[in-house]
Amino acid sequence: MEYNDRHTSFQRRARGYCIFRRRYRNWYNQGSSGIHPSSHQEQDGDMAMTGTYMGPQVQYTPYAKRSYPRSGQWHYQCYFHAKMDMWKETIPPERAVGEKKQDETPASWYKVTVPYGRKYNKTWLLDSIQSHCSVPFTPVDFHYMKNRAQFFIEDSRTASALKDVNYKICDEENRRISIFVNPSAIPRSVQNKLNPEQMEQLKLTMYKRYDVFQQALDLQSLRFDPDLMGHDIDMILNRRNCMAATLKIIEEDFPKLLSLNLRSNKLYQLDGLSDIIQKAPKVKILNLSKNELKSAWELGKMKGLKLEELWLKGNPLCNNFSNQSTYISFILELFPKLLRLDGQELATPITTGNESPKKLPTGQGSFFGSEALKSLVLQFLQHYYLIYDYGDRQGLLSAYHDEACFSLTTAFQPQGTAPSSLSEYFKVSRNMKELKDPDLQVQLLKHTKYDIIDSLSVLPKTQHDVASFVVDMCIQMETMLCFSVNGVFQEVEGKSQGCVRAFTQTFITIPGSNSSLCIVNEELFVRNTSSRETQSAFSNLMPRPSSNCMPTLSQEQQEMVQAFSTQSGMNLKLSKKYPHDNNWDYKRGAQIFALPKAKDTMPEETPME
Repeated sequence: MEYNDRHTSFQRRARGYCIFRRRYRNWYNQGSSGIHPSSHQEQDGDMAMTGTYMGPQVQYTPYAKRSYPRSGQWHYQCYFHAKMDMWKETIPPERAVGEKKQDETPASWYKVTVPYGRKYNKTWLLDSIQSHCSVPFTPVDFHYMKNRAQFFIEDSRTASALKDVNYKICDEENRRISIFVNPSAIPRSVQNKLNPEQMEQLKLTMYKRYDVFQQALDLQSLRFDPDLMGHDIDMILNRRNCMAATLKIIEEDFPKLLSLNLRSNKLYQLDGLSDIIQKAPKVKILNLSKNELKSAWELGKMKGLKLEELWLKGNPLCNNFSNQSTYISFILELFPKLLRLDGQELATPITTGNESPKKLPTGQGSFFGSEALKSLVLQFLQHYYLIYDYGDRQGLLSAYHDEACFSLTTAFQPQGTAPSSLSEYFKVSRNMKELKDPDLQVQLLKHTKYDIIDSLSVLPKTQHDVASFVVDMCIQMETMLCFSVNGVFQEVEGKSQGCVRAFTQTFITIPGSNSSLCIVNEELFVRNTSSRETQSAFSNLMPRPSSNCMPTLSQEQQEMVQAFSTQSGMNLKLSKKYPHDNNWDYKRGAQIFALPKAKDTMPEETPME
């Protein structure tokens, strides 16, 4: 009886093992999407992938009565497939490279699979693998397939080195990461790589769609571009070879790209676009509206981008959130610097839990970089605003280059115009966000120094509060200096007399005659002040000089005015007012307004303090 029981038990185990072998052989011959190249290796065309986060299509269940919870079953299947991958790696890559495939070509490509790799950031994962690999490698076609991370490499030596990395990397939870390396067919992104003629045509098409002034690239509905269709180039950006070609051109020809429009390209996955983090790291505006993105997690593949504006309207993923607040919170977790979402301003930072809103840093005052620059710039600003406020603005002609440019900008015209509004500035404002007429855009850009002075002369008379000035040095080169001035001024004539304004004035200058600065480009932005700015303005300002109280000048004073005008470069009218306010102390005035004895070029660059 004991013999029969043992014999029966042995037979049952043998039958179970045979069933296992038959089922595994059938499953292996059919192919597994996660282990052998198949039609799921890369999804081409416009058909969206289904079941992105479900387990493998073919599931091994050796015992019919065994069941698992949904999450447990998924974990068991992935574990089983990982073990099968490891079991199949009995032939070293060095031997596999010499084997023949069905097409009688040597096997030189390998697929690297990281189970559960989807939960790892692409950059961190590849950097970790590279740091543990004995040879450098270039990953090809990195992507996520279901829960795995996968990429391809070409070279048996690299494949052998990558096999040695298995279980050598630990994640944040101190879990060792599995890495499987298997022979593979040539990746489709390599097989379907655009030839040089196609790349050249794509580059020409992208140049036509590039706005050099806005540093913006419009690839909306790229597949249907007439130039590409006329050359039989099918640019389907869901295909990794097409997206890779596009990003390569962006990296090489548009390195300063700030805005990218991918609207209406039927994108359903962003594996290929994830390389934009390395190819175009300066992108601030991204338009993905009117595509077929179903999962918000696809956006996580671009988490490294420092986006300020994002468009997702028209994608199915927008319907996955219970309300707008949840939607915004999720997107802000991925892109914390975002200012606009789907065209809407994100004015109030959204916090979760007990987090408190972050405070903006306090202002640190002016920044010049060096004492030499400080002396040069402050001397220039003293002369400029003294003539602008108290003299004839025609006296500023010598401060501008013959071909200089100037534009004035202010906020959009508010409804219900009040006497203290910016109406005098709005009518000449070149606000590119509000101004749509191209002819008016050109007209409001003042070109040549005579047009600039004419424009400045019709602006309201002002008095600037020099004590409010904050100067920031933007760019310093041997032949160019760019800096901005922030502060307040008040209007002293007209219907808005006494109104206080805030301004930002940006100057781009080059070395001028007499060791001075010469303006080649200038932009003036004017806005209404806050109550705090108004209260603190002009607290230390001396009264504005009046010509009515100017006494008759003696012969000595007239000679002093003439000499002062010659030395300072100011007209006689202004040269007469300022010495009067300084009690006719010529020596003191000469010390204040003496031109700097500097070189004909900018001060040598100094380390930023």
